Formats: sequence, structure tokens, C-alpha cells
Amino acid sequence: MNPLAVIGRVVISALGETGRLSVFTWRGLSHVVRPPFYWRLIAQQMLRIGYFSLPVVALTAFFTGGVLALQIYHGSDQFNSESIVATIVALGITRELGPVLGGLMVAGRASAAIAAELGTMRVTEQIDALTTLATNPFKYLVVPRIIAAMVTLPLLVFVGDVLGIFGGFVVGTQSLDFNAGVYIKTTSDFLELEDITSGMIKSAVFGLIIAMLGCYHGFNSKGGAQGVGRATTNAVVASSILILASNYVMTSLFFSS
Repeated sequence: MNPLAVIGRVVISALGETGRLSVFTWRGLSHVVRPPFYWRLIAQQMLRIGYFSLPVVALTAFFTGGVLALQIYHGSDQFNSESIVATIVALGITRELGPVLGGLMVAGRASAAIAAELGTMRVTEQIDALTTLATNPFKYLVVPRIIAAMVTLPLLVFVGDVLGIFGGFVVGTQSLDFNAGVYIKTTSDFLELEDITSGMIKSAVFGLIIAMLGCYHGFNSKGGAQGVGRATTNAVVASSILILASNYVMTSLFFSS
């Protein structure tokens, strides 16, 4: 087999997939800003994507903050700079770990659920039935999930930030013998509004990625139950990779100076 032909097919396939995803994203975003809006469906998706993801995001953030405090303490102990623990925990959680880990947790849960649900609707021809009944599938299925993910993920990340910092506080005061008042003052002195808002903006973008890729792979699934399984796996993998890639880009933009 000609290696160049294999490479060419892979490149053409990747470009075609990118083009189809771009067109799907444009269609989805264009419908977000145009009525009608199915508010009941949006509220329902906010419950599914946001509220039901709260326990896993909260636990992940709390234990990540605790582990981060331990690792920073033992690393800085070699240079007698243990006082930076509170600062690094707060900045690390709000700028990076809170949005990224929250996005990855929601991607593993919500993106898979979206792809499985829409994939099942596709292979059982329910999406075609919506078109037959003069209901726009994008307005009815895609837009509520996009809006719900973009609204709820920043809220989830904010809760995760609070619990992550609290996890570092618990470990710092209970295991590392930090003074509680000094720890809180150090955190408040060095934590700025920009650190929190940058994480909120990131999480909104991550919400768009999660919902869009879940809808895209579910919408285009085929091949029965196996196709739905592939769509679910592809949605989680693709959204996770794009979350990490977009996080790098946004971090470069926010903190380049």
C-alpha cells in the first residue's frame, strides 16, 4: 500500500470532518440567537447538564485543591518558601485546574449523554420525524443543549473554584499547620478578579465545545447500536482534546503579558 496514499486519505478525511463540524457549529450558533426559544427544554437541559454534574465537579475540585496544597508545600519546602502555598492553590484552581477539570468531568458525563441521546434519536429516525412535523431539529435539540452548557458550566466552575480553594485551606490548616487567618488573608490578597473571570470565560467556551461536539456526533451517528457507541466515544474524546487545546490558546491570550 502506498504510504502517501494513506497519508492523503487521512488528511482529506480530517479536512472533511473539520469542514462538516464547522458548518454544524455555524448552524447551531446562528440558531442560538434567533427565536423561537424552547425555554422548557433549556431549563430541562440545565438541570441535566448542570445540576446533575454538580457532585462530580465538587468532589473533583475539593480533592484537587487538597492535593495541590500538599504537592506545593512539599516542593516549596526545599526552598523555604512554604508561604506561597495559599497563593498557588488559589491561582492554580481559578485560572487552570477549576475550568479544565470541571470541563473534562462534564465532558465525560454530559457530552457522552448528549451524543447517546441524539444518536439514538437519529438511528430510530426520531430526528427525521421532527423534520416531517415542521420542527427544526437544531432549534429543538441542539440550541437548548448549547445554551444550557454555556450557562451552567461557568456556575459549576465557580462552585468548583470555591471548593477547590476550600480543599487547599482544609489541608493547609489541618495537615500542614498553617494559621487559618493568615491563609485566608494570603489568598484574598493575591487573588484578583481577573483570575476568576478568565476561568469563567474559559468554562463558557468549554461548555460550547462539550454541547456542540456531543450534538454533532450524535446528530451524525449511523449504524445502529454500534454507531451510537462510536458517536458517544468520539464525542468524549474530541471534546476533551479540544478543551485542552482551547485552554492553551485562551491562556496565551489572557496571560501573554
